[in-house]
Amino acid sequence: MSLPARVATLVVAFLAVVAGAIFVVIHFLLAGPPTVDYSAGVTPNQGHVVNVVLQEDPQNTVSNHPDWVSYFIQDPRTKEWVHTTLFKVPAGSIVHVTILGYDGCTPLRNPYWGRITGTIGGVEYVNGKAVSVLDSYSQCSVGHTFRIPGIGLNVPVASPTSLAANSNLCGTSPCTSGPHTVVTFSFHTPTTPGSYFWQCMIPCGLGYLDGFGGPMQTLGFMTGEMEVVG
Repeated sequence: MSLPARVATLVVAFLAVVAGAIFVVIHFLLAGPPTVDYSAGVTPNQGHVVNVVLQEDPQNTVSNHPDWVSYFIQDPRTKEWVHTTLFKVPAGSIVHVTILGYDGCTPLRNPYWGRITGTIGGVEYVNGKAVSVLDSYSQCSVGHTFRIPGIGLNVPVASPTSLAANSNLCGTSPCTSGPHTVVTFSFHTPTTPGSYFWQCMIPCGLGYLDGFGGPMQTLGFMTGEMEVVG
């Protein structure tokens, strides 16, 4: 093989390695969970109503962390469940949230997290019943929490309470059947755009220090972000 041909071969090989490295960085290191858009076609600050639907599962069988608890969000257009904790809503709107609680109960570390704050009316509805607090000590009744500290929102997500239900939880995510609760609540979004961090406050990262590692600190599982757009 001539020298020019060898040089050309080496250049091609080098470019192939560089392209592979760029692909890995973009698709694996920089890629994050998708954002479900509830703002499409809605004019901000016009008092519009949007309906956000989530579910929280005892496992996550669609990722490489099958033993991690996880949230899923329903795409408003396709009705498909998306493995993500990122969603977008319009500014100055009313958000009606439905959370399907498929995970079992875990006592709250602090009873404060059992108080409902920041919702319209100061309540959430558990299977249709209005409550202003969930006591996870008198009855094992809380699976996770949905908390957006930037707007003062804290909602404990009720769980199945019976031993039989907690022993027969859904085993494949996203869940489509099995024991669960239906939690609904509403809140107002801010009138100015911004990003608002949210997280579950129950330490459900088993095997991690104090239970707050793993899924608890990873986007797409128990930590997320609400993007308010203008």
